[in-house]
Amino acid sequence: MISLYQYIDTPALLIDNEVLMSNIKYMQDYADSHGVKLRPHTKTHKMSELAKMQLEAGAKGIAVAKIGEAEVYAQKGIDDIFIANEIVGEDKLKRIADLSKKIEISFGIDSVFNVKQAEKVFAEADRIANVLVEIEVGENRSGIIEKSDYQNLLDELKKCKHVKLKGVFSHDGNSYHAKDAEECKQIFIDSQKRTLEFAQMARDNGFEIDTVSIGSTPPFILGFDVIEGVTEVRIGTYILMDASQSNVIGTYERCAATILTTVISKPTDERVITDAGAKSMTMQERSVGICATKGKGIIKNSGDIAVTSVYDEHGIIYSRKLHKNVNIGDKIEIFPNHICPVCNLYDKAYLVSNGKIIKEVEVDARGKSN
Repeated sequence: MISLYQYIDTPALLIDNEVLMSNIKYMQDYADSHGVKLRPHTKTHKMSELAKMQLEAGAKGIAVAKIGEAEVYAQKGIDDIFIANEIVGEDKLKRIADLSKKIEISFGIDSVFNVKQAEKVFAEADRIANVLVEIEVGENRSGIIEKSDYQNLLDELKKCKHVKLKGVFSHDGNSYHAKDAEECKQIFIDSQKRTLEFAQMARDNGFEIDTVSIGSTPPFILGFDVIEGVTEVRIGTYILMDASQSNVIGTYERCAATILTTVISKPTDERVITDAGAKSMTMQERSVGICATKGKGIIKNSGDIAVTSVYDEHGIIYSRKLHKNVNIGDKIEIFPNHICPVCNLYDKAYLVSNGKIIKEVEVDARGKSN
């Protein structure tokens, strides 16, 4: 229960090297065996060094959420980037046009407005905007819903000289809320079929679609099959994992990332206070489905002792068992509920193995939210 890394100041983000490399290999092997390209979503870790590890293992490019992330990764030599998000605003589009002079870059759209704005900016820059249309598949987030809207978007694209439709993409984030693996599988199948249907509709309109991109973590860590016609999978959390995704597979053994925290107070016989609060591990929970979590995070090697609540700089744990097994000054590790926002809270991560620091890794895309 007490961490091997008592000599590292806290709070700190730790990444277990062996688990990290195993996770990278697992998903690359999955993609290779299913005949699809792996494009890891690097908003999970925001570290160009980890992105390069994924590329060296066989990934064909990376996905990001924001232009700022793309700019950081491009500066570090990564030259195939998809911004899996709708981009609105001429200033942002100008930044993408600038990046297109140096790397292969594409981005998401889901409206005629997106198309018209991109055409204007890229015409002025004398560049080609490579775009993918997002298809809403049940998450109730962004993306095309109605075929009539999609047809209007395709009609607008036909007029464009500087916007090229590269493909379609979707994110079945609703799989996180599935009640069990069987429901998760059905959500995954349905989302793929819908994405492929819209890809075919674009082909029927005369477009050459070379990319059909799908992604969310649960179906892939459960090993579900990809339907023929899908060309690319975008998965993020698999590289580090977290408590919620670990609940999908029933084990924390594939959690590479932990938050190292110090016990700073034991004010009662069951209350333990640590120095990692909301500013170190977020306040996030998942309340329903196969990703549902207990508390604010799970104490490593404790069974299922959870962080009960957090203040800005304090973690509160009610557990007589933990109280008996730790002293003030001891350091413990926590599996966070959602690793993606956690990485964005740290300037660096410690890549560790068997009690030793291998190296410090800069979270160089931290804070790049525009």
